[in-house]
Amino acid sequence: MSAQVLTIEAAKKANLSVVETGHGTQAVHDVVVAMRAARRSGTACTKTKAEVALSGAKPWRQKGTGRARAGYKSSPVWVGGGVVFGPKPRDYSKKVTRGVRRLAFSKALSSRIIAGDVLVADSFVVAEPKTKKFLAALQAVTAESKVLIISSDFDDNTKLAARNVQPALLMTASEVNTEQLLKFKKIVITQGAMEQLAARTSK
Repeated sequence: MSAQVLTIEAAKKANLSVVETGHGTQAVHDVVVAMRAARRSGTACTKTKAEVALSGAKPWRQKGTGRARAGYKSSPVWVGGGVVFGPKPRDYSKKVTRGVRRLAFSKALSSRIIAGDVLVADSFVVAEPKTKKFLAALQAVTAESKVLIISSDFDDNTKLAARNVQPALLMTASEVNTEQLLKFKKIVITQGAMEQLAARTSK
């Protein structure tokens, strides 16, 4: 099992949309920010002075004590009181249009191709569901360990062999996203995945 570096010319011949200019950089930023924001749970919650479970009685009388006036124990200026402008449950997700997502995907893939970080292999199959076999197959393709492997599909043996290798990730061409294209040091694409990637990058 061997792989070759995917050149710009070969990528264009495979109908991949290669963005060679600076166009699309903002789209990549917007999409990655939106993806990370969507993963936020948004469950942080604090209590206001009205929600703190404390007595509503006046701590001491208004006059004659020499102390500052105090009307309630849940005042935000006191320890144990309410929180002013604290976080409340909210939705952090951001909307990104389909065109921006497509442009960001094309730009991310193009930047990795231009940098020489994308390799093309005929296939990537591990005969036995063993981690040692997967590592051997990976070493035959690239010396890097942090690798994203993209194929049209993976058999069960390959999936089982790869699941304990945390630096590497198997993704199908239909599921891989922009953030994943930027995260790994090397990207290995099988011939069977090229057509699907071309369809995703085309306008």
